[in-house]
Amino acid sequence: MADLLQTPIEYLKGVGPARGQLLRKELGISTYADLANFFPNRYIDRTRYYKINELNQSNAEVQIIGKIVHVKTVEQGKGKRLVASFADDTGQMDLVWFQGIKWIRESIKIGVPLVVFGKATAFNGFYNIAHPEMELLTEHEQSLRTALQPVYPSTETLTNRGISNRTVNKMMQQLFLETQANFAETLPEQLLKDAHLIPKKAAMFNIHFPKSTEVLAKAQFRLKFEELFFIQLQLITKNLIRKHKIKGHPFKQVGKYFNDFYQNHLPFELTGAQKRVIKEIRNDMGNEAQMNRLLQGDVGSGKTMVALMSMLIALDNGFQSCLMAPTEILANQHFKGLSEMATGLGINIKILTGSTKAPDRKIIHEELENGSLHILIGTHALLEDKVKFHNLGLAVIDEQHRFGVEQRSKLWKKNDIPPHVLVMTATPIPRTLAMSLYGDLDVSVIDELPPGRKPIQTVHRYDANRLKVWKFIKDEIAKGRQIYIVYPLIEESSKMDYKDLMDGYESISRDFPLPQYSVSIVHGKMKPADKDAEMERFSKGKTNIMVATTVIEVGVNVPNASVMIIESAERFGLSQLHQLRGRVGRGAEQSYCILMTGHKLSHDSKTRMETMVRTNDGFEIAEVDLKLRGPGDMMGTQQSGVLNLQIADIVRDRDILAHARNFAFEILKDDPAMQKPEHATMRQVYMELTRKKNIWNYIS
Repeated sequence: MADLLQTPIEYLKGVGPARGQLLRKELGISTYADLANFFPNRYIDRTRYYKINELNQSNAEVQIIGKIVHVKTVEQGKGKRLVASFADDTGQMDLVWFQGIKWIRESIKIGVPLVVFGKATAFNGFYNIAHPEMELLTEHEQSLRTALQPVYPSTETLTNRGISNRTVNKMMQQLFLETQANFAETLPEQLLKDAHLIPKKAAMFNIHFPKSTEVLAKAQFRLKFEELFFIQLQLITKNLIRKHKIKGHPFKQVGKYFNDFYQNHLPFELTGAQKRVIKEIRNDMGNEAQMNRLLQGDVGSGKTMVALMSMLIALDNGFQSCLMAPTEILANQHFKGLSEMATGLGINIKILTGSTKAPDRKIIHEELENGSLHILIGTHALLEDKVKFHNLGLAVIDEQHRFGVEQRSKLWKKNDIPPHVLVMTATPIPRTLAMSLYGDLDVSVIDELPPGRKPIQTVHRYDANRLKVWKFIKDEIAKGRQIYIVYPLIEESSKMDYKDLMDGYESISRDFPLPQYSVSIVHGKMKPADKDAEMERFSKGKTNIMVATTVIEVGVNVPNASVMIIESAERFGLSQLHQLRGRVGRGAEQSYCILMTGHKLSHDSKTRMETMVRTNDGFEIAEVDLKLRGPGDMMGTQQSGVLNLQIADIVRDRDILAHARNFAFEILKDDPAMQKPEHATMRQVYMELTRKKNIWNYIS
């Protein structure tokens, strides 16, 4: 049977070479198996047949039995439309076509009982359906029809080339006839019992031809569980293998560098969360296995401090560390921050980026190789082959989702024994998503802010309240504070956003005139040097207001800036709003974030504003963001989903995910290599998947 499912799709009756090529190109369907796993994205209730006199404006899609009594072609503007009068025993309506007119006209049979299906719309009380699905009543009664009609994902090209939903339906019926719905079971019998799952064969049949919502729900649950279960098997196995196979450097010592810093140089008392996380990292690095840990913490929660203390443990054991950041601004900021924290410890810290001058590079390369350079901070420049360490023991990577998995492995190859890896992210990722995306990493969370930080007060104001907001800014400036005003710039090139920014800047300059006030501006079209100069003026307190696009989202630290105003806040995503808000609240003063919007807000925009006003908790915000946007956008990838899944959705199906993960864990705990006879098919499917679809292929 498995072989039959590998048959190329063009051999299915009714497909052929031309359609086969289209299905491959548009939907990635190459084989019978691909078609079987092409799941509907919604279902329409086709149990009800309407009479024409029952139609009303609120009808969505309707199904009517009747006959075509008359056909005519109507000239209109540049083209034509085909109109057929369709009647049943209660009245008459029109069926209308704008495309494929010649072919449809030839295929229409007058006076023969038909079932038509489509969206009914009224014009002056008279109903019509544009481009209806039509089927002879005799065929309709014989087809593998179900109460719930599946609707499959499609593309414009397919629709234009005559591959309608009904065509896909017919292909599916043909497929199930040819294969006798003979799908092999992939899960162990005991698991089916324990997890209350229906057999694979029943699930596949009922997902495409459900007789009721109950059987459909069971089929969906079974197939979602299976998909998530095999991904979790891969992730957990990967993690276990790594812990067994990939040896790390065991850092047994916690010595003079760490203790000196902890006792004499700590700028402030560590929070409970920081202490807990440092303990987790110490345990990991003390083991024989290589550490691979994700450190999540909100903006300002003290991740850099944890990174430094981890580097000091490496140093106490005679090893070097590096910290890699995605941009030069961030790398410079880390360099500044770590150098300040490490003052008086006698540590050699240097920075390497694209703009490091050749003579400085030479010194860095030499010191790295002879071991006198203890900590190196930098951008992608650290990955260059020329960069050779004496003995790299710990690699800290900031903002991981900007670094691919391949880049992580490049860092590993700098040594015979790979360094311990600590990945830091300030984008809080809900636990379920972290489990799936970073299933091969252990997760540590810093979930409290350092003492003395006042929570930022956030308010939502409409454009009509602008005068009051301006008065508030003037009062804050009078107290010696500084202000950010951020405009959305969705693409650096979009002219309208740029115009909004410049108009905004001009009106702010009028309302806050020289010499009493001074306004800076930073945007993507400026030269890097000019940008840096403006940033510098602002951070030194020479300007009161910084008008900017989102370039300030990452890596600006001005403790004296206490107000963040976000213009057209409805155009930003939640995580962006939260990141921007994190630019203030860095000093001891009370800070504010003001979200400015127009009056017309969509439901999602309202939810975003309410969430921002209600909470400062990045994890809570990430949960809401995930529900609103789905996992794809969340990680900054614009794919349809972070995980390229066929049926499951890790947001909506998070409970099934946790459920599947637990079962995967239990099975592997008992039988890590899946060698037991009852796990034979599961192992086979697992091996097949790993060969074809490595776990990283799921992650876009």
